[in-house]
Amino acid sequence: MLSDYPPLQLHALAPGADLSQPDLQQTCHLKTNHPALDVMTDLRATTAVSIAPEVAIDVAEERMRRRGVRMLFVLDNDGALMGLITASDLLGEKPLQFIERQGGVHREITVADIMTPRERLEVLKLSDVLAARIGNIVSTLQRCGRQHALVVETVNGREMVRGLFSASRIARQLGMEISTTPIARTFAEIEQAFIHFGRLA
Repeated sequence: MLSDYPPLQLHALAPGADLSQPDLQQTCHLKTNHPALDVMTDLRATTAVSIAPEVAIDVAEERMRRRGVRMLFVLDNDGALMGLITASDLLGEKPLQFIERQGGVHREITVADIMTPRERLEVLKLSDVLAARIGNIVSTLQRCGRQHALVVETVNGREMVRGLFSASRIARQLGMEISTTPIARTFAEIEQAFIHFGRLA
């Protein structure tokens, strides 16, 4: 059967060969009225970058740098989703707030200490995304004050994370700036925000 498929010729790699990079110019033609799927990272085609909850946040920051991402999925030993941690979590007020509450030093803080747990995650339904435009996603991220949005679908009665929207990636693809201001979600977060601004006054 394989006799129908002759092998291809192999060639020596040319001196000075380099790795191809994503051509962002090809995506600059995207407009806000284009389908939302055009800017969704499909986890069926792209492997999600993940980390364990017990890992130190300094290691998480380094992994983000190496992989060129601003968010990591936090998975337990069985591969189940426990939460998310973002670059904003690592570089913002969360580590300082944790030390103020629990004591300790920065290098001892783990991903689990400052991640957003699964039960606090809000997601988009794939069925809604299929009918949406890029502008709808940008408006959603701005309204929620978030850099990322997860997309879920139901497979055999079980909800699965299918995709991901990133404000920074969409901004690059549209060739425009997208500003998302974090919004306090709980009384504790609002209180921390007042304390923070009080210190700056």
